[in-house]
Amino acid sequence: SSEVLEAIENVIQGVLQSLAQKKAPVLTVANRRDWRNIEFKDSVGLQMIPGCTTKQIRSDCPQSARRFALMLKILSMIYKMVQSNTYATKRDIYYSDTLLFGSQSVVDEIINDISCMLKIPRRSLHVLSTTKGFVAGNLCYTEEDGTKVNCTCSATAVTVPSNVQGIKNLTSHAKFILIVEKDATFQRLLDDDFFSKVSPCIMITGRGVPDLNTRLLVRKLWDSFQIPIFTLMDADPHGVEIMCVYKYGSVSMSFEAHHLTVPSVKWLGLLPSDLERLNICKDALIPFTKQDENKLASILKRPYIACQPLWKKELEIMAASKLKAEIQVLTSLSSDFLSRVYLPNKLQFGGWL
Repeated sequence: SSEVLEAIENVIQGVLQSLAQKKAPVLTVANRRDWRNIEFKDSVGLQMIPGCTTKQIRSDCPQSARRFALMLKILSMIYKMVQSNTYATKRDIYYSDTLLFGSQSVVDEIINDISCMLKIPRRSLHVLSTTKGFVAGNLCYTEEDGTKVNCTCSATAVTVPSNVQGIKNLTSHAKFILIVEKDATFQRLLDDDFFSKVSPCIMITGRGVPDLNTRLLVRKLWDSFQIPIFTLMDADPHGVEIMCVYKYGSVSMSFEAHHLTVPSVKWLGLLPSDLERLNICKDALIPFTKQDENKLASILKRPYIACQPLWKKELEIMAASKLKAEIQVLTSLSSDFLSRVYLPNKLQFGGWL
């Protein structure tokens, strides 16, 4: 915490020095969304290059003066929280003055900018994200406040903890971890008692694009147990993008790649080649939109696809057919095909990439 306080004090000292020299204070932040600032490393995923381009948030420019003020406001809130060892969610910060901030996304962006500017992970800033992910299966752990959580015995899933960093005493007999893209599929597997039928496993869903806590939990489970991690996604560009976020990280959070990415993640399904192999009826597939075509073209150009020839092949099958499929398409074969046939066979015979 002293490191965080010192980093904030250095920023404020810079502001005061500018004022003393009768200059307009400026905050410098990295261009987090620029691919030119990103390098790809097999062992880490997407990470920010050391000498990346920056942008200035000036206090004397009408376009950025408000943002400058909001950054100082949130820095002061973080400083107080670290000093008093209290925590707040990004939502709490927004609701502390909705008129001032204007929208939740403004707060989210500024907190990520601050984290990147100070080179300090967001959790150390005492800012928690509201969690949307779920976890179920063969896993027990203790939360920071001492609450014992047993995911094994519950018929319903447990919400991913909001302070993943603080959980300890993780125990599991799981043979693998299954990341499920969608809540509906996750609930279906839960109802079918999948995590105890095949072999003990841990199931996680970020319910679409994963939030920070879900990604942190996947990483923590990988660090703790070093067991295979498989993903179950829709056979569409959006599903592939989500899987890449777990495996390689995202451009906007590349400055935190070391804590978030799990490069060992494997693509279990739904593979575009599975649709042909299983003779899924063409009428059950969905035609590509222009957005799908653009998304897929952009994924195919990314640096990590070059080191994944088998993934590239699958994406080319998808691009050629211009058809996509949701995991639910397997119910056209039988209502429990996913948990009874598809997943057990894939896991037994190594049907992943």
